[in-house]
Amino acid sequence: MRVFISCDIEGITTTTLWEETHTMREACAAAHARQMTAEVKAACEGAIAAGADYILVKDAHGSGTNIDVTQLPECVEVQRNWTGHPYGMAQGVESGFDAAMFVGYHNAAGRDGNPLSHTMTLGPLWIKINGVKTSEFMLYSWACALEGVPTVFLSGDRQLCDDSMPLHPKLVTVPVKSGMGSATRSISPALAVKRIREESERALRQDLQGALCSLPQKYVVEICYRDHAKATKMSYFPGFKKIEDNIIQLKTKDLFEVLRAMQFVL
Repeated sequence: MRVFISCDIEGITTTTLWEETHTMREACAAAHARQMTAEVKAACEGAIAAGADYILVKDAHGSGTNIDVTQLPECVEVQRNWTGHPYGMAQGVESGFDAAMFVGYHNAAGRDGNPLSHTMTLGPLWIKINGVKTSEFMLYSWACALEGVPTVFLSGDRQLCDDSMPLHPKLVTVPVKSGMGSATRSISPALAVKRIREESERALRQDLQGALCSLPQKYVVEICYRDHAKATKMSYFPGFKKIEDNIIQLKTKDLFEVLRAMQFVL
């Protein structure tokens, strides 16, 4: 079994403040990078217990160089840093993987449930696809589906887990914390690791027949920027038009076009 794992940090058990996610420049972030590593390692161990003999991990936060790769099992390869490919946080996924898992993910820009909620950058107040506020998980689990790879596991904040259940037919989730305004309430980091290990194994032991989601037939993308001047500038990107002072819109039937645009307009 070949498994793809994408990992982020704002949805791991311990993070609450932005500086705790700045692993390249804040000393206080080191403990959270260790927890990120522990949660990714747990997902790898669960996958191996379910029969995985090859795992590709995409370090998908910030610099893409956050997890301690020395802690991961021997059958794991890690993709670090960025190339600019439209698959972004799911770069490396391709047909031939049996399943995808997402660890440490957070809710969408404009949604409560995590004080660190955002989508890609802090530039947009929200991004909507077909009227729904769009998370990074939505975007990049759909990228996996574009390659024919079903997403079966998600850990992160509770609201993201609840919001994401309708996206994938056999999604197993592990909520590790909830957000209330600027505060979080989290479970024990050790318990989070235990649950991720157990539930990732359970997710992959499912009959994966029918686990692949159905992608939308069309995409109406709306991006609401904090800065109206950025909306004006980005409205010149091919396919977009400005529909309000700080909102641009793209209509397409091509998900790859949506993913490609996100690399430039955010």
